[in-house]
Amino acid sequence: MKRNNLSDELLLKLKQVIPECRLLINEPLSKHTTFKIGGPADYLVFPASMDEISSIMIITKQYGIPVTVLGNGSNILVRDKGIKGLVLKFGSEMSYILHTGALVTAGAGAMLADVSCYAAKHGLSGMEFAIGIPGSIGGAVFMNAGAYSGEMCQVVTAVSGVCRNGNIQRFLPAEIQFGYRHSIFQDNDCIVCEVELTLQKQEKPAISQKMDEYTFRRESKQPLEMPSAGSTFKRPPGNFAGTLIEKAGLKGLQVGGAQVSMKHAGFVINAGGATAEDVLLLIEEVQRRVYEDSGIMLHPEVRVIGEE
Repeated sequence: MKRNNLSDELLLKLKQVIPECRLLINEPLSKHTTFKIGGPADYLVFPASMDEISSIMIITKQYGIPVTVLGNGSNILVRDKGIKGLVLKFGSEMSYILHTGALVTAGAGAMLADVSCYAAKHGLSGMEFAIGIPGSIGGAVFMNAGAYSGEMCQVVTAVSGVCRNGNIQRFLPAEIQFGYRHSIFQDNDCIVCEVELTLQKQEKPAISQKMDEYTFRRESKQPLEMPSAGSTFKRPPGNFAGTLIEKAGLKGLQVGGAQVSMKHAGFVINAGGATAEDVLLLIEEVQRRVYEDSGIMLHPEVRVIGEE
């Protein structure tokens, strides 16, 4: 189906589910990713509930329209031609955080830093590692995000999601199949909508001290002031991607507007006007030269989506 040539009937059905203020047409995704890169989405939708997402999934399946989840736009590289079909991005309506005792429930759009701070405020430990990870909790579950020896799999009790047929389903840890930077949601076409975390009671000063330490370490070593998708490569067994890249002499290596960060070689940054093609060519060059130097093949952690 051609871009912006969706049938009037389909558009009418979408507007019955989503108000026009939360339905954008031909929207540049460079405005909605932390990399500040990406072509247009046919339709960009900001859902407000699981019921809305369920209706969207049913309608798009009926018309054969692909659905892509952008999350909050971190850890993603959108190709320059954009994304065909409908793209979901979680906004404020899906970013709630609440708790009962040590059980924290968060909408998929809630930022990890906000969940971490909320937990600390209520004397709950377990999310300190996430204080500096630039992403939403839905994306963190999708990728089993982690840092400083902590991972989402250590704290997730359950996940509620919407599947491609519109069914709302609750997944328990064994069903989520967490692995290194992996979960079942990368394979099953279900969208993470709500996350339940079981944390531990702890004194607030101890929690804050750990979060302050992690924040200092991250801010002093990582190029947080520049647009990026976060850490570009997965950690190879027994080594660090940034160390291997620096050892190969690749700090500052640039293709177009994409650059290997001078501050932390494990990050590819948008140094100004970078395209997705720039980033992909730079990633390939880094992979090639690191392999030549160390015999280790690096694998991207950044999720690449969109039309080739």
